[in-house]
Amino acid sequence: MKVILLQDVNKVGKKGDMVEAADAYARNVLIRRKLAVEATGKTINDLKLKKANDEKVAEENLEAARALKERLDQSSVVVKAKTGEGDKLFGSISGKEIAEAAKEQLGIELDKRKIVVENPIKTIGTMSVLVKLHPQVKAQLSVKVEKL
Repeated sequence: MKVILLQDVNKVGKKGDMVEAADAYARNVLIRRKLAVEATGKTINDLKLKKANDEKVAEENLEAARALKERLDQSSVVVKAKTGEGDKLFGSISGKEIAEAAKEQLGIELDKRKIVVENPIKTIGTMSVLVKLHPQVKAQLSVKVEKL
């Protein structure tokens, strides 16, 4: 019996796959536990429409990420911090502080977990940080650190 999986099933397939399963296993396990539905004309058509819609949404997200990348590459944020002797900061600038500065100054909401600060920012000056916007799109954001 052909079934379309509604969830990932171990050793059978992933969500959205159309697989061949033994009749009894399909009826008594997969369909009864709502892990799959029988592959009829309607469900196959629904699966095709859903995949087409998912591809369209993924393409729109990629285009939005590319547009945001262009904006971030040309932008700069200013972060103010307390300093000690030799213009060294007390602590370091975190991704959270950079995300808050981007929201205030640029009006862009960035996820603090997507901001990659390779070397801790512990001095005054201008540094560049990597922002992961999409698995295929990464942007460079200029961060200027000033005395408070």
